[in-house]
Amino acid sequence: MVTTTEFDQLLEVLRDFIRSEVMPAEAGIDESDEIPARLIAQAKEMGLYGYALPAEYGGLGLSVEQQVRVTIELGYTSPAFRSLFGTNNGIAGQVIVLAGTEEQRKQWLPRLASGEVVASFALTEPDAGSDPSRLVTSATPDGDGWIIDGLKRYITNAPAADVFMVFARTDPQAPPGKGIGVFVVPASTEGVAVAARDHKMGQAGAWTADVAFTGVRVPGDALIGEAAQAGYATAMRSLAHGRLVIAAMCVGVAARLIDESVAYARERSQGGHPIGEYQLVQAMLADSQTEYLAARALVLDAALRYDAGTDRRLAPSAAKYFASEAVGRIADRAVQIHGGSGYIRGVPVERLYRDVRLFRIYEGTSQIQQLVIAREMLRS
Repeated sequence: MVTTTEFDQLLEVLRDFIRSEVMPAEAGIDESDEIPARLIAQAKEMGLYGYALPAEYGGLGLSVEQQVRVTIELGYTSPAFRSLFGTNNGIAGQVIVLAGTEEQRKQWLPRLASGEVVASFALTEPDAGSDPSRLVTSATPDGDGWIIDGLKRYITNAPAADVFMVFARTDPQAPPGKGIGVFVVPASTEGVAVAARDHKMGQAGAWTADVAFTGVRVPGDALIGEAAQAGYATAMRSLAHGRLVIAAMCVGVAARLIDESVAYARERSQGGHPIGEYQLVQAMLADSQTEYLAARALVLDAALRYDAGTDRRLAPSAAKYFASEAVGRIADRAVQIHGGSGYIRGVPVERLYRDVRLFRIYEGTSQIQQLVIAREMLRS
């Protein structure tokens, strides 16, 4: 367990590292679509590959509230940096934390926490994105193992992954959301093929790609947990945790966008006056700051509810929905405040404007979050 003093020191070190080491590398990351090797090594040394994983398996064992506060700091720079270790801590690593057997946890979590292994969460398919309950990748029993066939799409960290958490239908007759298992599949397994990196609008350096599984045979103990039909429930629990992380990322990016906007409004003059003196600019700054404060409060409250076990579904969806929509508006205002310069490559707000658009899509689109929130309300 990390003490309050130790955690405060961790945040201070991380904040300094982000500003002194990662932010100066942002433009290069955007141009090269790659994180410098030195930053990857430093992230491993700092324990960032396992801050959300249990301490008994080599992680830092942070509470969700602490994870959110760490992620807000990480959000102040290029989202690609957090993506390096985001799946290890988040949707992929949490699958093993939440549903793995003790043997699976001992085998995989220490390696994820150290960064020795990079994990990917292979759920989304070409025809099963916002509604993964209808996935068609199959897992067919074969003696004491399984044969996996299917295609996964937009899989984060796939080009760098050492292992995939693969969701596949174990019972083809089961209704949507049922009869789905999740399997640990090493990337080196015969029949696993990772396509070329996707060429995305933003978040350069955070790699995604299609992954094909063709006649991939895995042993029986590749099934995570002991239930061949519990995979979908595991995915939903992992995604709920992931939604809080994405919401926290949005808060961190919002803080950076506002700081960039305030600095520009103070320094840039027009008509002999700093543009910050104009009421229209002040109004945009005020709207952005208000939305940032609201998103931050909502995310922290949702994290506390998650830790307490009182709400692990509605509040994460509400936080992700509000924060991802809010940061989109804040990014738009930041570009507007910068005027023509905000539309020029190399300016931080232009890059972040492209980066934040993805937050409204992954870990469930805004429209999916609306459904989750409404359905939870109607159940109560």
